[in-house]
Amino acid sequence: MTKRFTVEQANRTLPLVRRIVEDIVRDYAEWQDGVRRLEIAAAARTESAPDPMEREQLERRTQGLAAEIESFMRELESLGVELKAFDTGLIDFPGEIAGRDVLLCWKLGEQSVQFWHEKDAGFAGRQPLGAMVVDFIPETSQP
Repeated sequence: MTKRFTVEQANRTLPLVRRIVEDIVRDYAEWQDGVRRLEIAAAARTESAPDPMEREQLERRTQGLAAEIESFMRELESLGVELKAFDTGLIDFPGEIAGRDVLLCWKLGEQSVQFWHEKDAGFAGRQPLGAMVVDFIPETSQP
């Protein structure tokens, strides 16, 4: 069963999520750099290729970073949140408002969970939480 967050619950979880996401974004950038360097080394001519020991160290470091990132992803998954972008630290918290499944959306650098979107809308469909409240206010019937 998927965990559902209220905005308050998501914001209470945010300090831990923020630390994990900071680690992912940092390690992901280093991992990407390592992969690029390995690709360049593989394409280099023999005389310009890096020292085999350097290459082996780079391969080990890059594999280690991948394993760390995977571990961080499992930690986020255990909290019930989903990382949507490794480079920007975009996170979705599953939520429900007035019986509708929505995703509460947070991005590294934001102070709190301030946005939401429909499950199929993605980042481009982000709306401020105030818009969510207005969208879900039931209409009152007039006598």
